[in-house]
Amino acid sequence: MHFIASTFGFKDLIDILLVAVMLYEMYRLLRRTGAANLFWGILAFIVVWFMVSYVFQLGLTGALFDRIISVGAIAIIVIFQEEIRMFFYRLGSRFSSFQLFRRSPEVESVSRQQIPDIIRACRHMSSSKTGALIVIAGEGNLKEVVDTGERLDAQVSTRLIENIFFKNSPLHDGALVIREKRIVAAACILPVSKDQTIPQRYGLRHRAALGLTEKTDATCIVVSEETGHISVAREGKIREVTSDELFLILHSAPASAVTTGH
Repeated sequence: MHFIASTFGFKDLIDILLVAVMLYEMYRLLRRTGAANLFWGILAFIVVWFMVSYVFQLGLTGALFDRIISVGAIAIIVIFQEEIRMFFYRLGSRFSSFQLFRRSPEVESVSRQQIPDIIRACRHMSSSKTGALIVIAGEGNLKEVVDTGERLDAQVSTRLIENIFFKNSPLHDGALVIREKRIVAAACILPVSKDQTIPQRYGLRHRAALGLTEKTDATCIVVSEETGHISVAREGKIREVTSDELFLILHSAPASAVTTGH
């Protein structure tokens, strides 16, 4: 103990704090996806490996554990590929907030003049309890999402949006994607969020909106078929809004990338 105290310095403290923060953030991310038990199992295995190899210095057992650890690094990447992708996306989104990395202003997802059409459509569908899921692309072109639906190239209008989500329409079951001031696709399939903390009052449309916004910088507008409530999802977060609040949210955002305030 005296030796440890004499050699322990400020750099060691920083090292321990960084490891603790990384482990905590990993646990938070995995807890949302329901893989917290897997995290604790891996952590327990690492502790046992450290005790066997460095504390008790058991040669044969330590060598066996070392082989498992060397292969385990690849296995962890395979098992947690979605979580690792989400981590790097969030890291990259922090850098993209700087002006240097922002998209050229002439490339717009939705124009100011088109916002009232979207608001009116959401208001009408809310009053009639017509379920809807509208995706407004950010800097990504959402090609993978667009390819899952029916390709369109139409002007954004209130009547067209309402007709697409009319319950007898063949395109109503899925997401409508708006990109570069055009409706580019409808009936698109979105990835459903695996977040275990999502309130039960949210349905499949809300979970799909969260799933997409967890992985991309898109903004999703959801109209609930059960309650008629309007919700906005952005960066893996969702909240209910009124049509007036939605109007303010879309108008307060840059024209090239619609954002929401939390």
